[in-house]
Amino acid sequence: MATGFLGRLRDRLGKTRTALVDNVRRVLGAGIRLDDAVWEELESVLIEADLGVNTVTQILDDMRKNAREKHIDNGETLIAVLKEELTLLLSPGDHSLHLHTESGPHVTLIAGVNGSGKTTTAGKIAAKLQRDGRKVLLGAADTFRAAAAEQLTIWSERAGVDIIKHQEGADPASVAFDVTDAGISRGADNIIIDTAGRLHNKLNLMNELKKIQRVIQRRIPDAPHEVLLVLDATTGQNGLQQARVFTEALNVTGIVLTKLDGTAKGGMVVAIQKELGIPIKLIGIGEGVDDLAPFNAAEFVEALFG
Repeated sequence: MATGFLGRLRDRLGKTRTALVDNVRRVLGAGIRLDDAVWEELESVLIEADLGVNTVTQILDDMRKNAREKHIDNGETLIAVLKEELTLLLSPGDHSLHLHTESGPHVTLIAGVNGSGKTTTAGKIAAKLQRDGRKVLLGAADTFRAAAAEQLTIWSERAGVDIIKHQEGADPASVAFDVTDAGISRGADNIIIDTAGRLHNKLNLMNELKKIQRVIQRRIPDAPHEVLLVLDATTGQNGLQQARVFTEALNVTGIVLTKLDGTAKGGMVVAIQKELGIPIKLIGIGEGVDDLAPFNAAEFVEALFG
């Protein structure tokens, strides 16, 4: 993350900092004795900040062990231990976004429920790639939400990239096939496909996503190369439940966590990484193209603690 982004990240994690870090500092304030009451209060603070019960249990077990072994008896040192714990939990996996292939177009599939910032994420990635000199093709395979194709079209115009779309209600898989076919014939470097995210019928959604993958593979056998699941940070633990539905249908390679600037539930970052075992690759902290940036565990924790 560039210094400018780190500064913005620090500023825009304000709500989560208030909910998590400020309360942790209150519990572990000067002169505290590390008794059961303090540990219980710390547990409540971490759960309320949306870290998830399983994750909080592990964090506190590790912190208690640390405190015993290192004879920690003051809050400031324990806060440093908590920072280390969070960084360790957020670090596993490959957080890099791989958007290049040796031959033929690289295909990225964007999934997530409607309203999570899926279409905007597709547009922002396209804009960044285009700025990097890549030839990009967008595919509007969310054919059920009328505004989705229009929104992606606006992004394609803003980014200066081509888009393949069909009429509303068309088969999403046919869009995915056509954009893959067009990407090959036009010599595109990157194909980014936006998919529908209707959760009202889980079975339909899963079948649709599996079909999209199959038709892409007819043209590019090892695609999609990246499958990014977009989650809205403001949904907290609900986002985790949504994510599980998508991971049943797709081999998700990374999480994009959006709207971190508008929530006190940024603790779900930790829960997602721990519970799903899928690396967070991008985080969104605003509307601008540059407000979607690569995720770095150590920098995120540092910015969170401010």
